[in-house]
Amino acid sequence: MFSPEGPTLRELAAQALSSVERGYDLLAPKFDRTPYRTPDRVLDSVAAALAPLGPFDAGLDLCCGTGAGVDVLTRLCRGRVTGVDFSAGMLDVARERAPSPGPEVSWVRGDARALPFGAEFDLVVSFGAFGHFLPRELPGLFTQVRSVLRPGGSFAFPVAAPPRPGSRGYWALLGFDAAMRVRNALWRPPFVMYYRTFRLGNVGRELSRAGFRADLHALPEFGYRPDGSPRVRMVVARAAGGGTGISRPAAA
Repeated sequence: MFSPEGPTLRELAAQALSSVERGYDLLAPKFDRTPYRTPDRVLDSVAAALAPLGPFDAGLDLCCGTGAGVDVLTRLCRGRVTGVDFSAGMLDVARERAPSPGPEVSWVRGDARALPFGAEFDLVVSFGAFGHFLPRELPGLFTQVRSVLRPGGSFAFPVAAPPRPGSRGYWALLGFDAAMRVRNALWRPPFVMYYRTFRLGNVGRELSRAGFRADLHALPEFGYRPDGSPRVRMVVARAAGGGTGISRPAAA
């Protein structure tokens, strides 16, 4: 559908009518040839923005998929790097394409809402996975992330500004989310994937409740909107000290 090497419309339909886990098992062999894979431009920008905040030792890619975020961590971490995902199919592809040489990389099958780790990471990243979590799941998700971070550790992820109301992008995302809600109302098991539920204001509140203080970093490679705000930001959350919530430095 997307390219000669990508999934067909029939394959995408089979994925959409499956559970999230089973759907990604089916899509895994062709996932990297779809628009769903985080673009290298985003990965490179986040890696460059995180580099001055290091050095980092152990890193975790949360909901790692085929391992694009692990590639970022291998550039930033001096010690071991881990990818965790609940799709066995995605992990199989990740193992096959793992970078070498570099830090020790391990792949773990697990649910982000019940992470099978102790406080052993200095940096946790995640790319493109938050649409698979309902808003009510964010408190538990962020609490899990904090539980696996060492003191002083960071949780980082990019967030794109929402499309301007009335724009083509706005209606496209609204239509997709509406279609998914209808699908999930009529078909079981549900396939949770929504583009408009991960809102920066709500994210800031839930990070605060989980004990984080977050800073926003503009990713200038993606430009600015007419009001001067960045089109893409990186959130960097650390265990809270004197305050909580999201602060907005001048660059953001």
